[in-house]
Amino acid sequence: MARPDILLAALVGLVAASPVMLAVAVIVRCALGSPVMFRQERAGKRGRPFTMVKFRTMTNARDAEGRLLPDRERTPATGRFLRRTRLDELPELWSIARGEMAFIGPRPLLPETIVGAGSRGRLRGLVLPGLTGWAQVNGNASLTNDEKIELDLWYIRNRSLALDLRIFAKTVAVVVRGERKALAVTKDGEP
Repeated sequence: MARPDILLAALVGLVAASPVMLAVAVIVRCALGSPVMFRQERAGKRGRPFTMVKFRTMTNARDAEGRLLPDRERTPATGRFLRRTRLDELPELWSIARGEMAFIGPRPLLPETIVGAGSRGRLRGLVLPGLTGWAQVNGNASLTNDEKIELDLWYIRNRSLALDLRIFAKTVAVVVRGERKALAVTKDGEP
């Protein structure tokens, strides 16, 4: 269970976002069909697995042999918009309310990615994964998993309320302007 203040903030966020979430669910249903939600096991604090839920942004399109097409070919304009604006992440507020995630922290990765990172993956698991984090406002899609893990470890070593507020402000800029524009404007040379 989340701390009472975090639980309250997550529940308020869910109530405030519910009209947007309903609209996104309808858009996903119309554009991509069912299911509307995407569920995947991710590594939480101390590597504990949890099920992360997001709005679906990709189709299940396959090639002639039945293999899934590359992600880029399965992500229509609707999915790209939801990802760019981070609206696909709104259902993760439930994970925050349940105490599986935080608002700010390293993004939850696949368990095999954490295991593959060895001791760095274990260090990363010292904190709850977050809805947004230092790596997400400092390159995100252009970073390798190793680069993201290094930025996550930098965040863990330097965690503070001031840094969390800075990440929150940069996240708002990413959502409003889009990742490329916001990151170009806010690039400040830190790790």
